[in-house]
Amino acid sequence: MIDLFNFERRKTSVTHVGSLNIGGENPVRIQSMTTTSTDDTEGSVAQAKRIIDAGGELVRLTTQGKREAENLKNINAQLRADNYMAPLCADVHFNANVADVAALYAEKVRINPGNYVDPARTFKKLEYTDEEYAQELQKIEDRLIPFINICKENHTAVRIGVNHGSLSDRIRNRYGDTPEGIVESCMEFLRIFRKYDFHDIVISIKSSNTVVMVRSVRLLVAEMDKEGMQYPLHLGVTEAGEGEDGRIKSAVGIGALLADGLGDTIRVSLSEEPECEIPVAKHLTWYIRRHEKHLLIPAEQYDGFDYLHPNRRETVAAGNIGGENVPVVIATRKADQASAEVSSPELPKPDYIYVQGELPEKLGKKQKYILDYDAYMDLANSGKQSLENVYPIFPVTGMPFISAINTDVKFLVLKYGTPSEEFLACLKAHPEVVVVCMTSHQNRLGDQRALAHQLMIAGVKNPIIFAQMYQHSTTEEKEESNNSQRAETTTAKERFQLEAAADMGALMMDGLTDGIWLMNHGNLSQEDVEQTAFAILQAGRLRMVKTEYISCPGCGRTLYDLRTTIARIKEATKGMTGLKVGIMGCIVNGPGEMADADYGYVGAGPKKVSLYRKQVCVEHNIPEEEADELVGGDDIAESLAAVDDIIPCGFAVVFFFREAVQLEIGDQPRGVFGNVQTVLRGIFDDAGGDHQRHGGDNVLRGQGDGFAA
Repeated sequence: MIDLFNFERRKTSVTHVGSLNIGGENPVRIQSMTTTSTDDTEGSVAQAKRIIDAGGELVRLTTQGKREAENLKNINAQLRADNYMAPLCADVHFNANVADVAALYAEKVRINPGNYVDPARTFKKLEYTDEEYAQELQKIEDRLIPFINICKENHTAVRIGVNHGSLSDRIRNRYGDTPEGIVESCMEFLRIFRKYDFHDIVISIKSSNTVVMVRSVRLLVAEMDKEGMQYPLHLGVTEAGEGEDGRIKSAVGIGALLADGLGDTIRVSLSEEPECEIPVAKHLTWYIRRHEKHLLIPAEQYDGFDYLHPNRRETVAAGNIGGENVPVVIATRKADQASAEVSSPELPKPDYIYVQGELPEKLGKKQKYILDYDAYMDLANSGKQSLENVYPIFPVTGMPFISAINTDVKFLVLKYGTPSEEFLACLKAHPEVVVVCMTSHQNRLGDQRALAHQLMIAGVKNPIIFAQMYQHSTTEEKEESNNSQRAETTTAKERFQLEAAADMGALMMDGLTDGIWLMNHGNLSQEDVEQTAFAILQAGRLRMVKTEYISCPGCGRTLYDLRTTIARIKEATKGMTGLKVGIMGCIVNGPGEMADADYGYVGAGPKKVSLYRKQVCVEHNIPEEEADELVGGDDIAESLAAVDDIIPCGFAVVFFFREAVQLEIGDQPRGVFGNVQTVLRGIFDDAGGDHQRHGGDNVLRGQGDGFAA
């Protein structure tokens, strides 16, 4: 069982991958994957060298067919000749025969239970009797036996890599598109490997949805514990994207698990050059290692908390904080900067601005402010300035004055370890008080969890804002970097974002977060600090504030210009708040991840793509140039700007305006991506205004789906 408050790495067995040992007492290993064709020996060797030079300890390469698998021999030989000894991992999909060949030439082979033996997904409902299901499992076992024997003979390790986006129809139809189904897909294979006494195994469970990824890994560990398995874990958020959003999203998912002591090797999947992933991964592992050997946190877990199936903590709303409201963002600004607007109208504004002891001369319309309680009382007594949308914040020492102020929202700063008798009584008497949970503990997660559980045990339902303070500056001393294991190629801003995301990850996954307050003592821009908070909430699927791009990093299976395409699509769809767009290199995870994207752009062949709505293909195998015109046309940009969300169900499309109506389209016309306005007009004409109400807005839009995934 995980200790929620005190950091300890999960004890695992050791898996031998060439000369690299994973698990046990070994450090968390860092890896990446090439984007070159595995037929290209020179290109693959060069890219592998860049990964290794950056600090990568294992390099994965795709092997679409036997030819690519056989060429691993040449790639491996060239790297060893040049004194690059990092082991290679062959990535196999759809062809078990390729895995048999790859096991001869790579130190590790990744197989995907979703497509190793099971037929290609149709995303159709099929019924399996228990007998039919058992027969399918026997087929898998029969096919795995020769592969296991080859791996034993050649001392080849195996990674069982389950992806949310490539679950088989068999699993989906028995378990649904759920974390439980993801876990069972993995366990089926693990049981077979154990049956034949093969244990050089690493396990990975990945998803582009951080909530699904974290919950699935938690469930997997619990299931393995039940069956006496201690295999090491590989962590990653698949299709995380690029740039700041990709880094923050990866840090939320990976950090949430690392902070609980889970994970023995990681890959940060970015839609960038593979060597760019390594510094991010190195900093994450360095940062989490700082939790080791911390002072004991003597906390008690709330009996009603379910680590494996967490629900959002029940709270009483104070204004727009807590209850059913999405988590808020609090910013810290000086009075003379409090009225400054964000640099772009597309960026969200902080919900509250803390101005310390002085209000700005001119208050922003509809902007809410937080003011030190003594300054608030002085203004209230003087009557010199309106206190509309201004709320007091109290330290523990100011708690006796809470009753003296009449306002619908108040803030109280607390740390775990504060004598509880007085503040618990205060919180119970004042449901309008929002707890601001601060910490200076080495293990931030454990300390802040401890306060949340203390409140739950006491039956206190006041909302909680988690506040974090960091110290990052663009002028950080070089000595600090040289004395640490951090990658020098990460910027101060990146380090801040990675650390904040990692600290907040598990708190969000636990359902404890009613808001985020990030602060930085350094010269990072205040806007960067504020927007990081919004990005973290979006990565945790708690609040959608901008377009989300689910894009893969690419590999040898990608047969079109992925990164240029990502840039074009981002430009065409920017500003479409709440829209999820998938940009996938190939069909391995592409269609499966479309369940979490409103629109999908999936590689289908050389310079050919298919266009999806969710998992429904509406344009198949069309030229890349034509697809770009459809996705990036003015019609869709103009139409979707007025549409909150578009979610299909078969050939039904759900258009979420503010009223959330469900309407039937019928057959999809060619060019539907580029002519949404025409489709909309036809739908409304056919519907005759008789619209069917559709519930579940928060879940489907990603606001709160973290606790309904």
